[in-house]
Amino acid sequence: MTEPAKDEQAERDETEEKPEPTLLEQMGGVSGLFYSSLPVIVFVLANAFFGLTVGIWAAVGSAVAITVLRVVRKEPLQPAISGFFGVAIAAFIAYRTGSAKGFFLFGIWTSLAYCAVMVVSVLARWPLAGVVWNLLNRTGTDWRKDKPSRFGYDIATLALAAVFAARFVVQRWLYNEDYTGWLAFAKIAMGYPLYALALLVVVWAVRRSDKRLKALREAAPHEETDAEVEERLRAKYSQTPATEA
Repeated sequence: MTEPAKDEQAERDETEEKPEPTLLEQMGGVSGLFYSSLPVIVFVLANAFFGLTVGIWAAVGSAVAITVLRVVRKEPLQPAISGFFGVAIAAFIAYRTGSAKGFFLFGIWTSLAYCAVMVVSVLARWPLAGVVWNLLNRTGTDWRKDKPSRFGYDIATLALAAVFAARFVVQRWLYNEDYTGWLAFAKIAMGYPLYALALLVVVWAVRRSDKRLKALREAAPHEETDAEVEERLRAKYSQTPATEA
């Protein structure tokens, strides 16, 4: 085994020692639940009492406030920025359609797109649940070589796909029926709470794969390092009696 291989093994060991984030932490914590729901609630209330225009600006304003708050508190910006753009696009669609239900149209079709990507990734034998998790944790692609590990990530990815499919079907029906209030409720209820159920399957797949890969590495024959090979050869020749010429 070469030195780079040793470094890779050390990195793996360090990764294994890190405690896995809790389910709530992976979802962004309590603040993540609040931040994702606030613009929707603000939009529905403002639209109901003051009309569509005020509702649009109130939703965008709340998204800006959340982004500023996360900057001040030095929290991760990526969720806030993506959330802001999501609200901005939703508000723009509502403005263009002149209808409050248009605020939810972007999220409805995004759910369908996510579902399609998840299913395609499974068919391509690169399930996104495994790809994303192992990429973020820099654990390589050994999981793809182990069929049970890949199968577990297939199940996890399909669980996520089912969540997005359910969101699309339910919210599209509510959209067609002009149930704007129920659309807001469904968006919140089928957001983090439903996502949490699928995330439980992801956590199961991760732990199952990590356990299997660790067992496979421990069962694999030990490969000598360069230093070990040198030491063994030195010991061998030092014990060999010198022959006369």
